[in-house]
Amino acid sequence: MAKKSENENLHKAKSGKKDEFYTQLSDIEYELRHYKEHFKDKVVFCNCDDPRVSNFFHYFSYNFEYLGLKKLITTCYMSQDMNLFSEHSSEKAIYLEYTGDKNGNKVPEPKEIGIQYLKGDGDFRSAESIELLKQADIVVTNPPFSLFREYVAQLVQYDTKFLIVGHQNAITYKEIFKLIKEDKIWLGYGFKGGAGHFINKQYEDYATAGDHREGMIRVSGVHWFTNLEINKRHEDLILYKNYSPDVYPTYDNYNAINVDVTKEIPVDYKGDMGVPITFLDKYNPNQFEIIGLGISNSGIEFGVQPYKPEHKKYRKEVQKRGAVDGDLYMMKDGIVDVPYARIIIRIKTKNYENRTKRNICQSTI
Repeated sequence: MAKKSENENLHKAKSGKKDEFYTQLSDIEYELRHYKEHFKDKVVFCNCDDPRVSNFFHYFSYNFEYLGLKKLITTCYMSQDMNLFSEHSSEKAIYLEYTGDKNGNKVPEPKEIGIQYLKGDGDFRSAESIELLKQADIVVTNPPFSLFREYVAQLVQYDTKFLIVGHQNAITYKEIFKLIKEDKIWLGYGFKGGAGHFINKQYEDYATAGDHREGMIRVSGVHWFTNLEINKRHEDLILYKNYSPDVYPTYDNYNAINVDVTKEIPVDYKGDMGVPITFLDKYNPNQFEIIGLGISNSGIEFGVQPYKPEHKKYRKEVQKRGAVDGDLYMMKDGIVDVPYARIIIRIKTKNYENRTKRNICQSTI
């Protein structure tokens, strides 16, 4: 029930554009500890942040010297209160510039932070914000979930390095998955437990009592998306299961086996496999090749066949989201079974051969 309510919150945010989920400082610290070497002498831009509650601004301003930053820029959307720095309110959008400590106490103070007015509303798509983006080396923020496609497209257009928060459902967006497949974007280290707690006054918190945090909502399936190089994505996933047709059924409309759990990818299978989208958290491009996304039109594009005529009658009975041509499916006891979104992968040949040799050596010891 709690998970369903969390998803409802997310969908409400998408439809209502009320998705200003302010990220916890602890979550930012947990992720950013892996990226220190990327920030030396760099300009960091946080272009979706209200400085009153932005822990991104807090993190980078207080760690400015530790990271060796060159400059920190933060834009604030129009009509946000400026009372972090003054007693007055602002009806105009502002942007802040911080170039480091001036008085030796290593604490960012209002007089050390340049506050500039913007002519427009401070939207990341505005001409003024784009000019600031052009100055940046790295963008770090939590953009609106409802505008995630457009936001990432802008970063790619201006060839900007980034580390941003998004929901794992974004993996299934055609535009985002294309970037993942082309090795232009990947997942970071992630939130603890695969869920984030965010400050948001719009929605009720449905977290369980043990996971409830006052003034926050819990959203499962959130992740960090980045194009900054990290060690994690070059670590091999240790595989131990062997292929068996009884355990790994083949799809009826595409020549691939279904794998329900990432850690159970069979080590000795050379063909295509459908794995959950959570596989990307363990994805190593040196170990695996991504073939495509096995849902709707995306599946059809790389060869997933439409429903066979004799199976179409079952489609309306399959899952709450229904079933459409392009979805991978299997027949089980005369009933159509459509797994949740699957990414089609295969183990790279060289990697497979090396693993087979190691397994043979280990079995002879």
